[in-house]
Amino acid sequence: MPSYSDLIAQNQATIGSKNEWAAINAEYAARMQLQNRFKTGLDIAQYTADIMRRDMANYDADSSKYTQSLGCWHGFVAQQVMMSVKKHQQSTDRSYIYLSGWMVAALRSQFGPLPDQSMHEKTTVSDLIEEIYTFLKQADSRELRHMFIELDEARANGGDADSIIARIDNYETHVVPIIADIDAGFGNEEATYLLAKRMIEAGACAIQIENQVSDAKQCGHQAGKVTVPHEDFVSKINAVRYAFLELGIDNGIIVARTDSLGAGLTQKVPVSIAPGDLGSKYNNFLDTEPVSDIAELQDGDITIRVNGKLAKPKRLDNGLYAFKEDTGFDRVVLDCITSLEHGADLLWIETEKPNVEQIAAMVNAVREVRPEAKLVYNNSPSFNWTLKFREQVYTDWKAAGKDVSSYPDPEANPQGLMSVEIDSTDLAMEADALINTFQADGAREAGIFHHLITLPTYHTAALSTDVLSEGYFGDLGMLAYVRDVQRQEIRKNLASVKHQDLAGSNVGDDHKEYFLGEKALLAGGAANTMNQF
Repeated sequence: MPSYSDLIAQNQATIGSKNEWAAINAEYAARMQLQNRFKTGLDIAQYTADIMRRDMANYDADSSKYTQSLGCWHGFVAQQVMMSVKKHQQSTDRSYIYLSGWMVAALRSQFGPLPDQSMHEKTTVSDLIEEIYTFLKQADSRELRHMFIELDEARANGGDADSIIARIDNYETHVVPIIADIDAGFGNEEATYLLAKRMIEAGACAIQIENQVSDAKQCGHQAGKVTVPHEDFVSKINAVRYAFLELGIDNGIIVARTDSLGAGLTQKVPVSIAPGDLGSKYNNFLDTEPVSDIAELQDGDITIRVNGKLAKPKRLDNGLYAFKEDTGFDRVVLDCITSLEHGADLLWIETEKPNVEQIAAMVNAVREVRPEAKLVYNNSPSFNWTLKFREQVYTDWKAAGKDVSSYPDPEANPQGLMSVEIDSTDLAMEADALINTFQADGAREAGIFHHLITLPTYHTAALSTDVLSEGYFGDLGMLAYVRDVQRQEIRKNLASVKHQDLAGSNVGDDHKEYFLGEKALLAGGAANTMNQF
């Protein structure tokens, strides 16, 4: 992007060539150009893909340089996340946004709240990506506008205008990478390609796709998950890659997710062309019964040859086939290796608990074949983090011979360690310490490049609304809002307390003055109640 001064000069040259444009101010045009740095979603996709690739390389060199994101279900929520990150961390470096299919289904479908089963309108996903980037760009516009006002005041009062121009030239945008959930592709390979294109055109640089059957898709933390053979999943990885390449985002990122650790079913028995091929490897995990006599077969039974012997896959009444028990680990490893061998850039292993040792075991097995393997990991609200880490500490202490008699035994009382009386104990504090370092530990020991929380803003919206509603409709009345919301916004210096400014009213006033001059009717005059803040 050209510097502020260069933009003004370029605009002046353009304007000066047109006598009819004499009313156009070159500096105002430059301000509008800086406030709208990204002209298209593809500009954003390329910019953020470059960032993410740089971050991946930095993580490979130093595992402490992992990245993070929070799942967001609305553009305003994403805007507030990144404004907060920038305010408190002084930079958006290594901070992303996650777009969760679960939250799209639960909160954004025109059908109303839906379960995470790919029943929502598929274009809701790409629409939300576009919405998020609209809000992030608006955060840039507002913040830059404040700098422009500072510049005008410095010039009027003999202040240090050069230092303000330097800040404008080095301005860091709120636009960051989005990792966007395409579920299982919403249909066949062509459907996956078409939706991936829409998502990339909206600005997505990273698309996450899972190996479940599209029309039987389930949330990764629920039962009933059905996976597809590797050839089917690879075809969808290819579809996403073609979408990136067609649109010129050559370094777009594909996150291949495997649900095999918790999935015990498959819809298809793939065809094996040669011993040891992907079909053969997949079929080796099927739960089968040996067939010693063809006469034993019933109508509708199918047989396959496994390790040279005829076998009958066990088929459920719904027509699905079962995998052997305790094969989830090995299926995950094969899934991950196969995905990387066919163009995936990052992996996602859905687990049933947040345990660094468990995750590391699978990643290390993958790295024996693909040393570059690294994860995107779901720090899921579906886990009871408090309970699981307290159980982990209890188990570790007991194994080490430490006296745990003062604590409830999880086997006898599964919810006992959740008691509020446990909160101040040594066990609880050690569990909290492990939670505190979980992301750094996972990045260092388990190859986790990116830590995300899928549904945090779903829960924060519920919690904050409950707190306000409890007081407002209870005994506190208006004090519930004033004390617990507005006063906190003021104390924390949140932009939202001046909601007119955050919504773009002052930027709109600037435009009116650009277009009409002193005759413009402005919203931000002395009578505006925002002046109270």
